[in-house]
Amino acid sequence: MTSLFLDTLKGKFTSRPPVWYMRQAGRVLPSYLKIKEKYSFWQLMKEPELAAKVTLLPVDDLGVDAAILFSDILVIPYALGMGLDFTDRGPVFEKPLKNFGNPVTRLKPEPEKLGYIYDAIEQVKKARTANTPLIGFCGAPLTVLSFMLQGLGSRSDFSDAVKWMFSHREKLPALIDAVTELTLVYVKNQIKHGIDAFQLFETNAGLIPNEFYRQVFLPSVEKIATVVRDAGIPFIFFPKGIGSGLQMLGPQHADFISVDWLTPLERARNILDTSIGLQGNLDPRLLFADKKNIETELKNYLNFGRKYQNWIFNLGHGFLPGTPFENARFVTDWIKEQTWR
Repeated sequence: MTSLFLDTLKGKFTSRPPVWYMRQAGRVLPSYLKIKEKYSFWQLMKEPELAAKVTLLPVDDLGVDAAILFSDILVIPYALGMGLDFTDRGPVFEKPLKNFGNPVTRLKPEPEKLGYIYDAIEQVKKARTANTPLIGFCGAPLTVLSFMLQGLGSRSDFSDAVKWMFSHREKLPALIDAVTELTLVYVKNQIKHGIDAFQLFETNAGLIPNEFYRQVFLPSVEKIATVVRDAGIPFIFFPKGIGSGLQMLGPQHADFISVDWLTPLERARNILDTSIGLQGNLDPRLLFADKKNIETELKNYLNFGRKYQNWIFNLGHGFLPGTPFENARFVTDWIKEQTWR
């Protein structure tokens, strides 16, 4: 496959940085919102043809250089036997793990529950154009466990989950192992069915102190990275909110590190080993500004992109609800129109 995105991940020279966006297959697209009027979130994920269609929408609508599988990071707890529903206030678990004395006994791995995702990957491969790479993904153990312990999702500060981690630290390893083992099965099957790159989302990396993260959770990240990279698949790690904790990440953890908007790219570049590529890090809130202000901010990326080849343009996190589609398309077109080399 000839792909600007994959060539960049593999260290090859390209004419410009590739561009894609976290949460690109969803809320920012008018075409997605129209489909969403007819189907629930679960239906869109569980029906392979629908999932494939939504996965590929941003390639045409936004002009991005890669597609990312339309799914959710909480499919792992779902396949661990936790009752999960997606509501207007975000994902909600029927029985949060914080309510049980020994929560690992509540987990019943059912890897077959993930089969519909592999069917979706096969459908994407059939429907995509020849030069559209597919990014697979999953949530990292800290982030997934935060949801499982807290019981609800994106609008939570996860305070109960963090308190549980500090007060039951001796019980954490068993929970992390349970999540990690099923994640490895999930990752291997995504690779088997034909993804071209993989991103691990540690959205809640900033919830706990860096040293706590390094000791307790980072070994699992390395396990996942090893499985992906041993299969010849490029591995991107997104540790949102990790800040100065970037210094504890090395070449063994990722091919590329995705940087949030709180850390300037130049600072991240100075901290990380030069063999590690960067991805990011436009503040998604900027897309609510007018195009003149957006362009002013984008110009700050030109010098960085001209200096460093191993960089993928992306947001510092995903699109926010209500993001103007025309501004998202403007950013993509602007990146493509500049002289980078």
